Amino acid sequence: MKAFVLEDEKSLREILSIILSEFGYEIDEAETLKEGVEKVEENHYDLILADLRLPDGSGMELVRKVKREKPETEVIIITAFASTETIKEAFELGVYDYVEKPFKLEDLKLILRNVTDKIGLKKRGSDEEIPEIVGRSKAVEKLKETIKKIAPYDVNVLILGESGSGKELVAKAIHSLSSRKSKEFVAINCAALPPELLESELFGYKRGAFTGAVSDKKGLIEKADGGTLFLDEIGDMPLSLQAKLLRFLETKRFIPLGSTEEKEVDVRVVAATNKNLKEEIKKGNFREDLYYRLATIVIEVPPLRERREDIPLLVEFFAKEFSRKYGKEIKRISKGFIDYLMGLPLEGNVRELRNIVEREVILSDSGVLGGGYSVETNVSDRFVSIPEEGVKLKEILAEIEREYLFKALEMAGGKKTKAAEFLGLTLREFRYRLSKYSSPAGEE
Repeated sequence: MKAFVLEDEKSLREILSIILSEFGYEIDEAETLKEGVEKVEENHYDLILADLRLPDGSGMELVRKVKREKPETEVIIITAFASTETIKEAFELGVYDYVEKPFKLEDLKLILRNVTDKIGLKKRGSDEEIPEIVGRSKAVEKLKETIKKIAPYDVNVLILGESGSGKELVAKAIHSLSSRKSKEFVAINCAALPPELLESELFGYKRGAFTGAVSDKKGLIEKADGGTLFLDEIGDMPLSLQAKLLRFLETKRFIPLGSTEEKEVDVRVVAATNKNLKEEIKKGNFREDLYYRLATIVIEVPPLRERREDIPLLVEFFAKEFSRKYGKEIKRISKGFIDYLMGLPLEGNVRELRNIVEREVILSDSGVLGGGYSVETNVSDRFVSIPEEGVKLKEILAEIEREYLFKALEMAGGKKTKAAEFLGLTLREFRYRLSKYSSPAGEE
């Protein structure tokens, strides 16, 4: 990966280059706008860090040029003199983020870690092969490698993992990398239906098989012929139906309800559960022979708490998904929001995280995801989840204050007096608080 640093202060330029090298970048540098324009015309960069105030002009000229001609290049602005109008334009152009001087190295490194993950995700063909699985942690990389290894082999797979950890996504990834990918992926939740309905859904039925069966119905097993059948929550399947499923797995043959005609299909079965099936076998709730028939290959999906470093990437992925779905324009994700999520227990795993991001996208009207901390209605609930290493409360409060100040200024059309009224502050209080973060232009 290649990065470019445009910064007129030599000492800061050297610091930025050292940090970038730690993330594996090959680095070019320049100290003037003229040199910067020449560099980006002659080279392709994955990442650009650009100061806005330069000896011979504004770094925004370079930003506009790059995002117009090479929109795939990620850009981070580093400045002490950005106005709200400038920052707004930068995000509209597609800038990844901005950092205000003076900044803390750990804050910059967090941004660089996230943008590097994003760049790596775009570059790695292997990641593109498994778009269902988002993350760069060791646990996720191991999971992806396992999926790639077993997907081509036409064997049954049992996926274990907590509720919401992404078991169905793993099943879909197995299907998409198999020779069956052109056929259907058919899924059913074994815990969602009563036994008699589950049996008819799986195996189908003939007309007159029971009251209400007014016509023949093809079951999901037959529908999945040539493809993959995903049996979610297999641990909740009733014992009476387990025997019939076992026979099907052994013979690939079944008889629809109310029929005497045996049918044969070619189906790969992938099952999943959040239960400990070996314990269920001891309790008499699950057949041991069915377990071993299903568990030719066993995959364990790690819970989100064991791969928290994937949270920023997942948030960005979901933010894009829901921005498209709801017609929203999210230009930036609040660092305070990420910090908040990193501290949550997230017992619902990826599903819970996805729901939080969806709600936040819907409620956002500023282009900043999580800027208003609308995640919870009770303020005290937002901060009760503190990781073992602790949190930096001053930074969290500062992030919230900054978002409200900038939002009020935007609503007031840049008029500070009106913005102060929105926040119940005097003009003097508003100007003092605003001066701590930047010096945006605006009318009194």
